[in-house]
Amino acid sequence: GEPIRVLVTGAAGQIAYSLLYSIAKGDVFGKDQPLVLVLLDITPVMTVLDGIVMELQDCALPLLREVIPTDKEEVAFKDLDVAILVGSMPRKEGMERKDLLQANSKIFKSQGAALDKYAKKTVKVVVVGNPANTNCLIASKSAPSIPKENFSCLTRLDHNRAKSQIALKLGVSANDVKNVIIWGNHSSTQYPDVTHAKVNVKGKEVGVYEAIKDDSWLKGDFILTVQQRGAAVIKARKLSSAMSAAKAICDHVRDIWFGTPAGEFVSMGVISDGNSYGVPEDLLYSFPVVIKDKTWKFVEGLSINDFSREKMNLTAKELIEEKETAVQFLSSA
Repeated sequence: GEPIRVLVTGAAGQIAYSLLYSIAKGDVFGKDQPLVLVLLDITPVMTVLDGIVMELQDCALPLLREVIPTDKEEVAFKDLDVAILVGSMPRKEGMERKDLLQANSKIFKSQGAALDKYAKKTVKVVVVGNPANTNCLIASKSAPSIPKENFSCLTRLDHNRAKSQIALKLGVSANDVKNVIIWGNHSSTQYPDVTHAKVNVKGKEVGVYEAIKDDSWLKGDFILTVQQRGAAVIKARKLSSAMSAAKAICDHVRDIWFGTPAGEFVSMGVISDGNSYGVPEDLLYSFPVVIKDKTWKFVEGLSINDFSREKMNLTAKELIEEKETAVQFLSSA
């Protein structure tokens, strides 16, 4: 078959190091889909990229037709089928969230414009670099000729974290847990919701609340653990999540490409327009979605109790504030 063109930005970084091998060996787009990998990063790390290109060559992978390292947007974004935007300005000590927003709004405005100018109009864009939701919204707004629905941001890592915490608590496999939801922002205001989640215990599918029988844990420590997991990893490892982030990116992109399994939904940051859950329009907000034919749809008709509503509103409020801050930076730039 024809190779597809896949871009990974921040390609010299540690998430990309875990991610590139999985993509190149066929874990994401299938074992018979040849690909061209395009690696974008900043000029000072181009020699690092050369080393990564050598390593990818040395893997002797049958699907990998070409690897293109570059520091130029016009090369990186040309004719893309998929763009995985991992690279962003990381938060340094003493930085406020708004400092991070200012630095990244510039990057994602520029990359959105490059997508608009050079990529295929059918390109699927996944934003990983933080603050992911707002970066994704900026990129989308900077690429008016590409459908908003083609942009999504990664909340799959949070989704996987939530699944895993439930599985650990019950002593089952993570595969036995399905339909957890991450609502809202990929930040500590996100709401990991297991009200509608199911778990297979000894061959019988039951609701998570029913299986765990500990509402105070589910409404307290469980939520906090998922919300603060990224910080906990940094504290322990002195580096941010990389292996788990790369795995989540693979899950996210593979589901866009091949669809979600019957009876299951996943969490993904997508444009909030037309949602039925009272989330304000024009936000990039994480929802439960099902995917078919490379197109996502909101999962409809889930009941939202007062506890959930309050948490969902709180994370929406943060996203509105982030968006307003970013828009200010962009209009003054």
